[in-house]
Amino acid sequence: MLVCVGIFAGVVLVTWLLSLVTREHSWVDRIWSLVPIVYVAVFAGQAGFADARLDVMLALVALWGARLTFNFARKGGYAPGGEDYRWAFLRERMKPWQFQLFNFFFISLYQNVILLLITLPAYTALQHRTPFGAWDAVVAVLFLAFLAGETIADQQQWNFQQRKRAGRERRRFVQTGLFRYSRHPNFFFEQAQWWAVFAFGALAAGSPWQWTVIGAVLLTLLFLGSTRFTESISRSRYPEYAEYQRTTSAQIPWRPRHSSP
Repeated sequence: MLVCVGIFAGVVLVTWLLSLVTREHSWVDRIWSLVPIVYVAVFAGQAGFADARLDVMLALVALWGARLTFNFARKGGYAPGGEDYRWAFLRERMKPWQFQLFNFFFISLYQNVILLLITLPAYTALQHRTPFGAWDAVVAVLFLAFLAGETIADQQQWNFQQRKRAGRERRRFVQTGLFRYSRHPNFFFEQAQWWAVFAFGALAAGSPWQWTVIGAVLLTLLFLGSTRFTESISRSRYPEYAEYQRTTSAQIPWRPRHSSP
């Protein structure tokens, strides 16, 4: 645990300093898909990579990270100037000193806190090294299903943006495929994977009443806030987005409601 806390402190410091030097504020985004793998690997390593549950958790989180890294890279997230467009929008609403406080306490510190916390069910699994069972296998299959769902959603969004750039798309934002049933299916599947990670820890301990649930809870709250912020920008750009909000579930895929007459 102390090793992970040390890594956490170093990552917070480095991402914050890089944001000051480069004046780009997406350094946490750039390490988002990588650092959780390191944390889980530390816990699996402390078990000598000999605990089946921890090894499965590490393999699944590595798959999650590989997929997210690929998707982030193809959108230009690792290139110079690949800052999240929402930070520029937010800078316009804040005084410089206010944004710098936001940069340290939310972007660099709080988001890294969440990245550590969502992996701590692996710490629970390390403390309770019980046999890998049938329910663990079920959770692993669910994780893979959620991973596939997020992969499909991101690909559908990518295909839409490519058609839009080529002038072959009349709609201004994606509303087809999984996006017909959820405005943010990728958000839903992302959170679901980390709730599955929590389930591994709960199974190891033999009880769902584990303090390490805080990571999944805070991640869900982060996505709820991100959804509101992102959609406020979408509404300002696309007046028709309000109708999409009225007819389509925010995150959980669900049957769409009828449009206004």
